[in-house]
Amino acid sequence: MRIERVNLHLLEGRLDRPFAYSRAWFDRRMALLVEIVSTDGVSGWGETYGPARMHVGVIEGLTPLLIGADPLRSEFLWQEIYSKYRDHGQKGLLIQALSGIDIALWDLKGKHFGVPVHRLMGGPLRSEVPAYATGLYRRREGDPAQYLVEEAVGYAAEGFAAMKLKVGFGVDEDARLVRAIRKAIGPDRGLMIDANHAYDAVSAIRLARRIEDCDIGWFEEPVPPEDINGYLQVKRGQAIPVAGGECEFTRFGFRDLLVRRAVDVLQPDTCSAGGLSECKKIADMAHAFGVRYNPHVWGTGVAIAASLQLLAVLPDTPLSLAPTPPMLEFDRTEHPIRHAILGEPIQHRSGVVTVPQRPGLGIDIDRQAIERFRVN
Repeated sequence: MRIERVNLHLLEGRLDRPFAYSRAWFDRRMALLVEIVSTDGVSGWGETYGPARMHVGVIEGLTPLLIGADPLRSEFLWQEIYSKYRDHGQKGLLIQALSGIDIALWDLKGKHFGVPVHRLMGGPLRSEVPAYATGLYRRREGDPAQYLVEEAVGYAAEGFAAMKLKVGFGVDEDARLVRAIRKAIGPDRGLMIDANHAYDAVSAIRLARRIEDCDIGWFEEPVPPEDINGYLQVKRGQAIPVAGGECEFTRFGFRDLLVRRAVDVLQPDTCSAGGLSECKKIADMAHAFGVRYNPHVWGTGVAIAASLQLLAVLPDTPLSLAPTPPMLEFDRTEHPIRHAILGEPIQHRSGVVTVPQRPGLGIDIDRQAIERFRVN
């Protein structure tokens, strides 16, 4: 069996209602799906996280290294591509493109052997994963103190034990809304905040101190990802656990975060940090350092499925009779492509998501839906 071709599917879906986080507005969602087809006619599917259009050219440039190769040698292919382009691609677009390729190879490998990816990775350690709701973005119209509270109460009613609020809109505004949501959902629901690195350390510490009594699960990306000293300053200057990592890449980048104890919760994106191969290594490093690992997930059902396969093999932190299991980030914002491309959407039940058990990533791709969202 060899790799016969690599198909790229660039997809776009317009949103009915634009929404914003601290640094930009969204009026559409895009995705790049990577399909690797073997000479046996089996397709493996992956996804990249980040600027989908820019990934197309990168993967097209890498395709000659894949055609004719043995798809079961996923580790060899990862190392071959990384080493060949190390001088120009230790982080960013190349690693995001490589992530999509790697996930597709694991999907193909699982289908070849007739088992889910987590079986090939030594699992499962769990068959279902607790999920937290990601949403609570800003809208163009309405009072956020009203519509965010209503949205948060809705997530609680659906059974989510935790949810994440987007902050970074000014310390006073953020503090006001955090308090409003905490009051609305009560003390028994987890509440995390995410600034998407909109603050410097001074403002992040000021916000955190204002809301320390609100029992915040973590403060995600309080400062820019390059500012590791800023992360350390935030950690030392307030009591809320600090999370980050969606903008970091490979075991080498995460090694520095772990050695310096820059974060309390590590958040690699499987479709960005190096794929399943690399993220398993990163997770093992995090476990060795006693740091929690909760993957960042912001994509289609392919990204969700890949993250679930990884979560199935991650150990609790720490191992005990009352462990803290890793959680799945379950995006609840509008995404026309997310579930449409799957034959059977990945859903939660009272805030818990089952790990797919079919071969590969455990999903079927709806090719008609792909054509509906394809960017020509």
